Amino acid sequence: MLSDLEIAQAARMRPITEIAGDLGLQEEELEPYGKYKAKVSLEVLERLKGNPDGKLITVTAITPTPLGEGKTVTAIGLGQALVKIGKRACNTMREPSKGPTFGIKGGACGGGYSQVVPMEDINLHFTGDIHAVESAHNLLAAAIDASILHKNPLNINPLNVTWRRCVDVSDRALRDIVVGLGGRTNGLPRQTGYDITVATETMAILALTTGLFDLRERLGRIVIGYTYDGKPVTAEDLKFAGAMCVLLKDAIKPNLVQTLENTPCFIHAGPFANVAHGNNSILADKVALKLADYIVTESGFGADCGFEKMVNVKCRQGGIKLDCAVVVATVRALKMHGGAFTARPGVPLDKELVEKENMPALEKGCENLAKQIENVRLHGIPAVVAINKFTSDRESEIELVRQKALEAGAEDAVPIDAWAKGGEGCTELAWAVVKAVETSHEMRFLYPDNISIKEKIEIIATKIYGADGVDYDPLAERRIKLYTDLGYDRFPINMAKTHLSLSHDPNWKGVPKNYRFPIRDIRASVGAGFLYPIAGTMQTMPGLPSVPAATQVDIDETGKTLGLF
Repeated sequence: MLSDLEIAQAARMRPITEIAGDLGLQEEELEPYGKYKAKVSLEVLERLKGNPDGKLITVTAITPTPLGEGKTVTAIGLGQALVKIGKRACNTMREPSKGPTFGIKGGACGGGYSQVVPMEDINLHFTGDIHAVESAHNLLAAAIDASILHKNPLNINPLNVTWRRCVDVSDRALRDIVVGLGGRTNGLPRQTGYDITVATETMAILALTTGLFDLRERLGRIVIGYTYDGKPVTAEDLKFAGAMCVLLKDAIKPNLVQTLENTPCFIHAGPFANVAHGNNSILADKVALKLADYIVTESGFGADCGFEKMVNVKCRQGGIKLDCAVVVATVRALKMHGGAFTARPGVPLDKELVEKENMPALEKGCENLAKQIENVRLHGIPAVVAINKFTSDRESEIELVRQKALEAGAEDAVPIDAWAKGGEGCTELAWAVVKAVETSHEMRFLYPDNISIKEKIEIIATKIYGADGVDYDPLAERRIKLYTDLGYDRFPINMAKTHLSLSHDPNWKGVPKNYRFPIRDIRASVGAGFLYPIAGTMQTMPGLPSVPAATQVDIDETGKTLGLF
């Protein structure tokens, strides 16, 4: 059996100019990066502003195992299948982070015969967008310490600087550090830390911006910390927002690539879904919506994470609406939620437990599927379940999942085989989605803008996570008062919590009940336009596992990449 990398390396790609032409892009709107990838000028939005928008479908999931349940594979397979059944379709997706690529999960280009290519480029440097975000973000961090050193004209309190540095690898040693050691010429010593680049506000701003001048305005609004008398200090105050915008002026343009079946895909921006809002850029979706009739995007992790944030953060800010959500489920993950086995990050799943029939555990685990379908329907959006098949799955197991999904309110529940068959393995799903988007529906937000911070948090915690209520640490209480006094209470909530449970505790599987949701801190991303409460011990900088995926990556004597997946 060929590996994902071998399948991708054997792909027959078409020149990106041909992919763009078939999609309706003009030559002057394309900025090629080599033969098989290109950036797309935002001028296309002006040319096509009179076009009606296509239908927007997001692929989400049940609460996953640490290895994931095949959301990206499903999203790409669905996009390919829609084209196969005669629809004008396009995928949009996030840019992979080198944290997961070299950590536990590997790359984020799909798998088998449902991949985007060139896979190696996309998973590594691609068109340099993440590098640009990192440079812009760290430029502002350097400006803060320089300003404090040079007589501190803005009266910044070094103990109240909230802007951290970033790097796009998983490096737990950088979570908490001290800068400025070695004497006065090296700056004022203070404690700070690093976040992974895709979890930063700068990345969130790139993903949520609606244009170049909106980007410039958002960067200026960034709050980097507070003065000694408690007033916010912005990137505009430091006079560095303009330079940040210049560093990002090319990164703002969506990237066009293709799938293994030569269908179009925009890949742009890469915010994590557990510590950020977990969706590709508004701009990529807006361009795709003007060019295609069906747009398949992906929201990170389960419907309690990226999907909820897509509606209440991304759609709210971007003025776009969803027409359908595909909830990916696997038999193995549902058995885990039913108590058949324990899955731990970095540890392979027990094959005997996965492959052994256990109908009671599977039925119990379907409670998680039902809750995630409910989470979709709470937003007024029809749900279709995709049962991502593994070779060990039995027909009786798949039929049980299908019945439980329909009982929970799904429009349909369809087995798929996107990994082995590409678009052909998702044609039944494609027809189910086409039918679902035509049902009567109207997307709605979970909460209005004009209620308090605590009310917003408590609505998410009780309605989406199933908690009985919320407990706030003293630090979180102080943040709520500060942000309310500053007028930030109008922002939506972008919860930072584990993706491995509906709750805040990654060890609680299924549908946890009779618990209270703890908030230990709340940070303000004023430029991005949201608040992000941090639940439990959530980290904004992951760490490498004991055996990272990077240990398998190498290059052979011909220069071919090995081991990337």
